[in-house]
Amino acid sequence: MARDARERVSMDSNQLEELRELVDFLKTEGIAEFDMERADLKVRIKFAGVAGASLSDLALARQIANAGEEHNPGLSAAPIAMPLAAAPVAAPEEKLHEVKSPIVGTFYDAPSPGAPSFVKIGDQVEVGQVICIVEAMKLMNEIESDVAGEIVKRIAVTGKPVEYGQPLFAIRPR
Repeated sequence: MARDARERVSMDSNQLEELRELVDFLKTEGIAEFDMERADLKVRIKFAGVAGASLSDLALARQIANAGEEHNPGLSAAPIAMPLAAAPVAAPEEKLHEVKSPIVGTFYDAPSPGAPSFVKIGDQVEVGQVICIVEAMKLMNEIESDVAGEIVKRIAVTGKPVEYGQPLFAIRPR
């Protein structure tokens, strides 16, 4: 039987901490909407249009934040931030350059397992700088940046296949 979304939520301290980390991650990454379903727990988080959130939505967020304290005395529940002010005006869409895979293969962001990544978000790269590897037929092909700028996003997933022309990184050109 499905629970009503506004029914009292019972969470242990580990689940509450996971939820807080998830909310922080979603905010940091600018993800507007997220759904998750695990066993008897179903979570839907929406940040878009928060300014128009109803009082019951705000109460539900506060209830989730306080659920851990109620069921685990001594655990301080951090509030879930839900701004009441108007949503910020969207910035104009900036043009990002996508570095695309020149071959079909497996994407790797580091030269070997356990080694640090070639680049991480926020790094400045130069033209010709190696930013990843695409393995094809047991050959490790170094992929170089074709533009100078700042790494904004890693699109491909380490250890997963990539196709010809598939975006690997987004770079903000200088």
